[in-house]
Amino acid sequence: MHTEFDVIVVGAGHAGCEAALASARMGMITALLTINLDTIAQMSCNPAIGGLAKGQLVREIDALGGEMAKVTDETGIQFRMLNTKKGPAVHSPRAQADKKAYQFSMKNRVENQSNLFLRQEIVDDLIVDNKKVVGLIGQSGIKYKAKAVILTTGTFLKGLIHIGEFTTSGGRAGELSSEKLSDSLRRNGFEVGRLKTGTSPRLNGRTINYKPLTPQCGDEYPQPFSFSTEKIACSQVPCYITYTNPATHKIITSNLYRAPLYTGQIKSVGPRYCPSLEDKVVRFSGKDQHQIFLEPEGLNTLEVYCNGISTSMPHDVQESIVHSITGLESAEILRYGYAIEYDFVPPTQLHPSLETKLVENLFHAGQINGTSGYEEAAAQGIMAGINAVLKIQGKETFALDRSEAYIGVLIDDLVTKGTQEPYRMFTSRAEYRLLLRQDNADRRLMKYGYRYGFISEQQWGKLQEKECAIAEILTYMDKKTVGPDTLTKILSRPDRTFDSLLTIDGGLRQRQVSKEVREQVEIEVKYKGYIDRQQIQIEKFKKMEDYKIPQGIDYSKIPELRKEARQKLSQIRPISLGQASRISGVSPADISILMIYLAGKMKM
Repeated sequence: MHTEFDVIVVGAGHAGCEAALASARMGMITALLTINLDTIAQMSCNPAIGGLAKGQLVREIDALGGEMAKVTDETGIQFRMLNTKKGPAVHSPRAQADKKAYQFSMKNRVENQSNLFLRQEIVDDLIVDNKKVVGLIGQSGIKYKAKAVILTTGTFLKGLIHIGEFTTSGGRAGELSSEKLSDSLRRNGFEVGRLKTGTSPRLNGRTINYKPLTPQCGDEYPQPFSFSTEKIACSQVPCYITYTNPATHKIITSNLYRAPLYTGQIKSVGPRYCPSLEDKVVRFSGKDQHQIFLEPEGLNTLEVYCNGISTSMPHDVQESIVHSITGLESAEILRYGYAIEYDFVPPTQLHPSLETKLVENLFHAGQINGTSGYEEAAAQGIMAGINAVLKIQGKETFALDRSEAYIGVLIDDLVTKGTQEPYRMFTSRAEYRLLLRQDNADRRLMKYGYRYGFISEQQWGKLQEKECAIAEILTYMDKKTVGPDTLTKILSRPDRTFDSLLTIDGGLRQRQVSKEVREQVEIEVKYKGYIDRQQIQIEKFKKMEDYKIPQGIDYSKIPELRKEARQKLSQIRPISLGQASRISGVSPADISILMIYLAGKMKM
């Protein structure tokens, strides 16, 4: 039996799959251990990928060479570009996926990846020697040796499921939990916290009355997530919109005494931006209705996900809630909604590489770090996989900064600020979002995917051709005039598009510019002033990021710092002045004092 590996990944969800694939593709003998091989890449919540800011993450994962975008393109059953009436900085792709097809496609990719070994196993304990992880012990009693370990445990660490007064241990409905691994983390000095999330009831589509509901169709010409996908081939289906109503809300308020969220049965903090239905009704008591999206879970199932009514109310109350909603009066619940509490490890205990500070060669990715969402998990997974390999190879760690990628924003927020509730990505979290668009993720990040061997020569060549074409068209437009103005100046006007230039300039028309190049040129010309302004801000940001802080610094010996600043800096151990400036509790005055102290040290 094979029990010695370079890298072991624990958990085969969205983070674990990307981490394991990255490690194996970089040449490491990799093991992916999971409680259940039948639920690799399972969508525990709604069957969708992308959305506001999350779509940007998926395109960035793809540019780095990950799989999430490709699998979504293969199995997506409805594609939509969100926020198209707003500026390109907030355009975000989203797709409904065929839940089982997605899972099987990702599992197939993992199974067929060379250097990667799958094993069904519950991990109970870390083997740590001199503060360095050297292996794991499974529930089976088997000891596994490893040079690096990546924990991507999702909601499975001491998972506790709630439906009314009923509780049961489990990492997901119908699945076992991992009851001992978080105890091992505690024994090794980690702070371990507790969070809560939840999911909605699933209905039998055959029992839904769709006639009074509003259909929501996908885009007529669906845009793929992956830069390598030419066209979406899968059949597309609509979702449907309905709403809660005052009768629904009365059912909830009259049964709050039975709601685990309000009886004290649930003690953990849930997601602020994706609250349960009972939480929404209480917090927004002035609203008469809340929107619900009925999302089909696949082409070969009648199961429908009710996005918008996540709940842990008792079974009978869930029945009443569902039947009070237009179109669902006779709907049959196939699976009841539930809440789940689980252990997580506050992410301020991580380096920006996602390696833990307490135990060398141990990496964390996904919900164990306090995040929510498939996309946030996958983004951390690919970064942890890359960095685990680089650590084994003795090479410099790979980190994306806030000016390069949403992935950089995500990880910096986690390791610098931490989180007290399930963290999700928003465009508002990114200071430089005009530069971090979904349409230019390949231009920003594919160079890294190519560096680490994930991007093929063919795909890299296509990007170089695209860059040359963009530069060529921009140069041509700067020089070519129509009347008194250059094509660039004409395009910068609000009422002009690139396509409108084709009617006034034959030379541009003859060049047969691709849609992707037209899009990049139009954005660069129309938003040039804003882009230039953000570039100046980034230059200032980079100066602070490049001002490195020695890792052995003793903040207690800088008496001018405020006590809170000394405590926070000692806890987080920032790697740069820029990161230090983003720590809650560290003031601009503290940063000035630290800069003076470091300058004095350098002169000594």
